[in-house]
Amino acid sequence: MASDASGQQAGGPAGQQLAEQAASSRPGLQVLALSIVVLIAGIAVLSQAGGKQHAAVVALAAIGAVLLVVGVLGLAGLTPVVPGKARVVQLFGRYRGTIRESGLQWVNPFTRRISVSTRIRNQETAQAKVNDADGNPIEIAAVVVWQVSDTAKATYAVDNYVEFVTIQAETAVRHTAGSYPYDNRGRGGLSLRDNADDITQRLSAELTDRVRSAGVDVIETRLTRLSYAPEIAQAMLRQQQADAVVGARQRIVEGAVGMVQLALRRLEEEGVVELDEERRAAMVSNLLVVLCSEQATQQVVNTGSLYQ
Repeated sequence: MASDASGQQAGGPAGQQLAEQAASSRPGLQVLALSIVVLIAGIAVLSQAGGKQHAAVVALAAIGAVLLVVGVLGLAGLTPVVPGKARVVQLFGRYRGTIRESGLQWVNPFTRRISVSTRIRNQETAQAKVNDADGNPIEIAAVVVWQVSDTAKATYAVDNYVEFVTIQAETAVRHTAGSYPYDNRGRGGLSLRDNADDITQRLSAELTDRVRSAGVDVIETRLTRLSYAPEIAQAMLRQQQADAVVGARQRIVEGAVGMVQLALRRLEEEGVVELDEERRAAMVSNLLVVLCSEQATQQVVNTGSLYQ
């Protein structure tokens, strides 16, 4: 936020938030041509002062000096505005507007014209080491795409809008990283790894609120690095592998149980064999061993009866 002194210097009441407005300007090429003509005329008048009477010399010298001053002031007010940049016009410490139209423009020669870039900027935050919502140390970094939308706020509301955006971006990244777990591990809810799109949207919203006072619009944010800190990376990798093994085993068991149920139901429906509870349990056990085993099972040929 701008201080009271900044607000008064910019020409507004204390505490009033400045907003960009168009500055009064004229096409510069016309003023350039007119200034050159006036300078040439002033030089010509001064050159005619020689050999004249004293009164005529004084008059011609005065006219020539005025023409030269007017020509110099005309040239001093010329302001080139390149595409992708704007000029903030300040007269005696008061904000007078912003020139966004590219080309050669002319403004009051006594004004100060501050150049402000309005190009889209791509900025990557420094890699930060923070604790996530579960207290696990992680390393995170993000890239922020932003642009100055209000040159008055960018110039007068903060000391350095580039540094302001840099610090606020790092703060928002740290706050976001500490608000969500790295991995929800099936518990539901948002996590940094599984919900990257949702996290970046919330990061963009938070950063937009933080830099709005500086006249900056956040176009996009993306996480460029997200990982566990080296001291716990191996332990968390083993935990993830264990979770994956447990999940795979659960799927295998669910599928095996379904196949056993289907096999028993088909045997009963077609009357292939009648099994008592003991033989039924043995058959279920054998089928589950065959279906759930990680290694190939060896076939055993029963040469006796079903009950031997």
